[in-house]
Amino acid sequence: MKGIEIARAYFERHGLPMLKAQFPDLMPFIAVGLTGSGSECYGYDDAVSADHDFEPGFILFLPGEDVVDRRRAFRLERAYDKLPREFMGIKRGLMAPVGGPRRGVVRTTEYYTDRVGAPDGVLTLGQWLSLPEHALSEAVNGEIFYDGYGEVTRIRAGLSHYPEDVRKKKLAGSLLLMGQSGQYNYARCLRHGESGAAQLAAVEFVQSCMHAVFLLNGVYMPYYKWQFRAMRGLERLSLLPELMEYLLTTGNDDGLADEKQSVMEGVAGDVIRELRAQGLTKADCGDLEKHAYSVNDSISDGQLRNLHVLAAV
Repeated sequence: MKGIEIARAYFERHGLPMLKAQFPDLMPFIAVGLTGSGSECYGYDDAVSADHDFEPGFILFLPGEDVVDRRRAFRLERAYDKLPREFMGIKRGLMAPVGGPRRGVVRTTEYYTDRVGAPDGVLTLGQWLSLPEHALSEAVNGEIFYDGYGEVTRIRAGLSHYPEDVRKKKLAGSLLLMGQSGQYNYARCLRHGESGAAQLAAVEFVQSCMHAVFLLNGVYMPYYKWQFRAMRGLERLSLLPELMEYLLTTGNDDGLADEKQSVMEGVAGDVIRELRAQGLTKADCGDLEKHAYSVNDSISDGQLRNLHVLAAV
């Protein structure tokens, strides 16, 4: 059973009855779910995951003190801490005074300030451009089991994907780096006799390609250890992870280098076809750099369009 399923079952078996019995007046203001850091918030947990930070539990989101005061919040923390310490054979850890780092009672404003730097989830253009993608991913992953107030659901909806112009800016930068590293510098590094630099070029190509693929799917790319797992589940270009792994794990010896270059060109072709399918480029060639500038030229906001093409990567 996955961690998020355990969390929902624990809430329904113990959390919800506790709320209805002890805090019925707070029910309209509470949201409950499991989101944030941890493989279980993505549904990626397995037997290995249980070795740390894996326990039954959930997050209780509260609005500001003007709606739910400190005294009531403290009572709710104590009630949560008294819930059964074992569920489905899994034990809960001891709670910190404010509910623990990944479970327990939190203020919605504090949670999203910590995650994305905005208490209401409303981001400035600068924040959209500079926030790490995995932070945005963790802000909207998992599930909300109950939301009486609607605030958490609203914030998650607003953060669920990049604004289109921001997506295009980030995509343009990733495409440019793909072209520079894979279509140009990989082979040049080898001609210079710099095998290590060539492998760095291959790594840059892979990283930039993976960013581009997530952007083309309209999905945030998670923390690095889950990127391949998440990429295999995407709707578009989901066959590329095997090629990415090949580029990362194969050396640059004679014969292999030509094959790796061919793989990069094939991947570039796949990405270009998807760009065309989404109407994101007007370029008519196999040069990723030209497609990068075409995507950038399609940005509606003039200020954002005129920023350096790599401003968002």
